[in-house]
Amino acid sequence: MKKIIQDLSYNELQELTLALGEKKFRAKQLYEGLTQGKTISNITSLSKAFKEKLLETYEDETVRIKETYVSADGTEKYLFEYADGNLVEGVLMKYKYGYTQCVSTQVGCRMGCKFCASTLNGLVRNLTAGEILSQILTVNALHKNDVLGQGKEARAVTNVVLMGSGEPLDNYDETLKFLRNVTAEGGVCISARNISLSTCGLVPKMYALADEGIPLNLTVSLHATDDISRARTMPVAKAYKIADILKACEYYFKKTGRRYYFEYTLIEGENCDEEHAKALIELLKGKPCHVNLIRLNEVKERDLKALGDKQAYRFLGLLEKGGLSATLRRQIGVDIGGACGQLRANYIEKNNL
Repeated sequence: MKKIIQDLSYNELQELTLALGEKKFRAKQLYEGLTQGKTISNITSLSKAFKEKLLETYEDETVRIKETYVSADGTEKYLFEYADGNLVEGVLMKYKYGYTQCVSTQVGCRMGCKFCASTLNGLVRNLTAGEILSQILTVNALHKNDVLGQGKEARAVTNVVLMGSGEPLDNYDETLKFLRNVTAEGGVCISARNISLSTCGLVPKMYALADEGIPLNLTVSLHATDDISRARTMPVAKAYKIADILKACEYYFKKTGRRYYFEYTLIEGENCDEEHAKALIELLKGKPCHVNLIRLNEVKERDLKALGDKQAYRFLGLLEKGGLSATLRRQIGVDIGGACGQLRANYIEKNNL
């Protein structure tokens, strides 16, 4: 597998262009073409000789959409294939204020959370910054007529959530480089405030991220109110305690001024009765945070059951009555395997990969 040219920042592309004997302005043409989701060979402003030099080292098509599924609610789910044949998935959610894309940061995942299909086959490899970015570039190009904004900043995807396959902070360096590149002026230029990063709670990396000074929305998968219960569905709880996670969240708020978020998947018989609501209120009340309640998307390989709508809204009401800021996330893409990792797992099983 060759190198990924989307890994490079604009300044790095300038250095590459000069090193290959081209004029500096060619770097701008190359950068603009890549930002528009074009392959190297399809950037018509570049000479054939320059493109041939680039293709000696870099992949022409970093990622392609292998399959697309469209939900009745308009949600689109993609199976992305990389140059080495590895697969990840992504989701495009359409809202009145713009399009939100959920991206993957790893092929598979090694965190082992029992409610998630991404981890069924373990971690295959990390994605590079450019491979993560290319998911967005490809979808922007696909929806080039559904743009918001004007001029070169016009784009379909206005918000990004790092909540697809993989643990972003387990691929820290490449995730960080992706964040730098996707927010850079002159490129995709998505505001950090429109980016959410979800982690299962890798405490040391949470502190490191806080020190980076990127004011994104930090979201932590909590799913329980005590360490013993959390460890039943999240093996990472054996390494990092809830108290340590809360301290890291407080540090993040102190460094960025951004409130933090907790994801709490409602699992029948596990974490969503009245006592759990009281415990969650006691744990989080008064903190600058918000709780996103999530209806479980059942995974056939896991023996976990989703909570009914009536009970879910009752749990939400208990939290609100107790003074917590909370919402019940709208279910989208259920008819197309909307849960993280389901599409890839089904494709692998179907094709005996």
